[in-house]
Amino acid sequence: MTQYAIGFDVYGTLVDPLQMNQHLRPLIGEQADRFAELWREKQIEYAFRRGLMEKYENFEVCTRQGLVYTMMAMKVELSDTDQERLMEEYQNLSAFPDVLDGLKTLKSQGHKMAAFSNGVPEHVKTLLERASVLQLLEGVISVDEVNTYKPNPVVYRHLAKRLERPLDQTWLISSNAWDVIGAKAAGLKAAWIKRSENKIFDPWGIDADAVVSDLRALADFMDGR
Repeated sequence: MTQYAIGFDVYGTLVDPLQMNQHLRPLIGEQADRFAELWREKQIEYAFRRGLMEKYENFEVCTRQGLVYTMMAMKVELSDTDQERLMEEYQNLSAFPDVLDGLKTLKSQGHKMAAFSNGVPEHVKTLLERASVLQLLEGVISVDEVNTYKPNPVVYRHLAKRLERPLDQTWLISSNAWDVIGAKAAGLKAAWIKRSENKIFDPWGIDADAVVSDLRALADFMDGR
């Protein structure tokens, strides 16, 4: 079995950002699920747009501006205190149920593993430490180091450089199809974690090297290579 360098996307792959609905529900009731979804959509969109415009601000800015947009779009009023508490709760997301077992197995296989995120490094470290994930990884690699966002190819090449492996021996693991396509376009290997049967992989003619349901299945796939 070959030992690879592996970068794990964080939000949506290791932890679920839509868990924010639990913190929103006491504040806005039945609107919580849609609010969490729209907030996440705008957070990603703002990162994309800043990357294209070459107007980099860190992911906390994208997250905070996404929160304000969502409040405006859904006509929801939240106090400054509630907004700050919601921003803090973004560092308290739980890992998906398969993550710890999957990472432990992958680590035992000898792969070099790190978190790879759009997020602010200190925030991602705090998040993963609280989720009991950080100790299974060699560290956190953030787009902050290159001042742009996924899916810019510069970001994925930086991942391979930081993990000290050639592009074709570096894997990106992500539940976001656009992230997988970005990594493949940059020359990396990539696996799509299809966490829901309803998810659709963008029909761009660029396929993932593996499609699995979770990190336990990913470990089985890697074990057979």
